[in-house]
Amino acid sequence: MVRAVCRDCIEPIAIASSDHANTRPSRKHACTIAQSQPCPHCGSRRVLAHRQLPLLDIAHIDCDAFYASVEKRDNPALADKPLIVGHAGGRGVVTTACYIARRYGIGSAMPMFKAIEACPDAVVIKPDMAKYKAVSRQLRDIFRQATPIIEPISLDEAYLDLRDGVRTDRRAVALLLADMAQRIETHLGISVSIGLSVNKFLAKLASDLQKPRGFSLIGPAEAQDFLAPLPVVKIMGVGKATAQRMEAQGLHSIGDLQHLPEQQLSALFGKFGRRLARFSKGQDDRQVSSHRLTKSVSAETTFVRNSASPIDLKSAAGALCERVAGRLQQADLAGGAVVLKLKTADFTLLTRTQRLAHPTQRCSVLQDVANSLIDRQADGRSFRLIGIGAADIVSASEADPPDLFDA
Repeated sequence: MVRAVCRDCIEPIAIASSDHANTRPSRKHACTIAQSQPCPHCGSRRVLAHRQLPLLDIAHIDCDAFYASVEKRDNPALADKPLIVGHAGGRGVVTTACYIARRYGIGSAMPMFKAIEACPDAVVIKPDMAKYKAVSRQLRDIFRQATPIIEPISLDEAYLDLRDGVRTDRRAVALLLADMAQRIETHLGISVSIGLSVNKFLAKLASDLQKPRGFSLIGPAEAQDFLAPLPVVKIMGVGKATAQRMEAQGLHSIGDLQHLPEQQLSALFGKFGRRLARFSKGQDDRQVSSHRLTKSVSAETTFVRNSASPIDLKSAAGALCERVAGRLQQADLAGGAVVLKLKTADFTLLTRTQRLAHPTQRCSVLQDVANSLIDRQADGRSFRLIGIGAADIVSASEADPPDLFDA
């Protein structure tokens, strides 16, 4: 018998092995073992079945087109319309596109003018961050009914630790997650996609497989086979530059990485090579942490017109430093380094960092360092975007020694 769960009536099911057309999840949908019979309780075919279901206890939950879904919830007239959330205008970019808009090739971070060219009938709405944060808090409240160990990644996604001895809801993990998804739809009016596996890496991959309203499972038995044909960029931390380095070494798929010993990957990619070796085999020893440390606090802005003027750059940086300092103070944190981010007219991204003698929350300190960094980069090039960040985050108790300022 194979354990299963119906996603519609939220009932556990026991299915005879002979009812399954196969015993391995497909590479396309590492999810439900194909079965010939619907749910015996309600007739639904949205049944989750997996031979290793009792072993899966790390979940990644991701809201479907979060900002757009909240806007459609609050304005039913938008339900069947292509909706884009973002700032309109020449320099605006798409923050979120609903699934109808995505059919036109519209995606996050696309320049707004290109999105409108692709779908002239799209409705564009400015982001309402206060509203989205309120919904995010409601989501966390629902998560906490299942487990106290929640690791938020952003407003609309989080990891949940649902191991025995940790979760407070004693039902089977797949059952409580199916119920959670249903309650989110009923009470919050939005949908989520869920990935369930034995670690964070696989759970995150699973949550992306069947959006929207997906619920995908990846067990340890099929993990390597499932990962093998995927491109290397599916591994967390492998960006464009690293992928190019890998391709130069003939490493195009995760399967290519699986065939190399850890020592060779470490020689090629340093400390990251060890993580590549483990991830390629579906292994991940990172714990879900509800005390995830903030690594940086930042703010950025896109200019209405490109600017090469150091005065304009410093003026914009001053406003951003005020925002960053305010966020640091609100979170009781301080930054030990200042980060300047600049994007040129041809979309080349420049990042410069300067460490501080002492961590700070002070806008004036951030701005002095930012201005110094700008002076080094303002060499006549035109910039379309500037960002300021505080990195090397520590507790505010370590910030701004009094003897530096009291005099």
